Amino acid sequence: LGLHAVDVYGLSEIMGPGVACECEQRDGLHGWEDHFLFEVIDPETGEPAAEGAAGELVITTLTKEALPMLRYRTRDITRVARERCACGRSHLRILRVAGRSDDMMIIRGVNVFPTQIEELILKRPELSAHYQCVLTREDPLDNLRVAVETRPGLSPESIEARAAAKMLQHEIKVYVGSSVEIELRAEGGVERSQGKAKRVVDQRR
Repeated sequence: LGLHAVDVYGLSEIMGPGVACECEQRDGLHGWEDHFLFEVIDPETGEPAAEGAAGELVITTLTKEALPMLRYRTRDITRVARERCACGRSHLRILRVAGRSDDMMIIRGVNVFPTQIEELILKRPELSAHYQCVLTREDPLDNLRVAVETRPGLSPESIEARAAAKMLQHEIKVYVGSSVEIELRAEGGVERSQGKAKRVVDQRR
């Protein structure tokens, strides 16, 4: 249609869509600082993150009436850029959301987000978008197993599917920095959830 999509960021607790939006440069989302105060904190300690470092986005409403929000923790992990955008706007920019602090997994000292793994899964045409990250512990080490469905009609036992699993395992190791096990399942083999998909199953307890 001759159109290009832009990202819009919003939360129902704050005001819904419109908290931040990409411009024509598509180099981060401009946060409307005349209406919101944006902070980035360490999700573990609550202390301010270093300038330019990734952390949890916290928002305070400045003009909202009836239900103002003070230092609302979004659980979204991101970074902000404060230099002027090439479009000329001076609002800070919220950069790509890497994941959520409540979904973050710590595997052998490495922070891993399901969205990082999902990004790699979606690049493989042999696999579907249905997956789960299963955490187990073999004392004293934590292990991560990624259960993922093959695309409809493709057997998990096929040479094509096994090759895709091996490549995915390698890509996760390179991109995320942690070794994982890949478990291929047939269509429908990953549990479906009502509402938000359950991406992390923690069996370490």
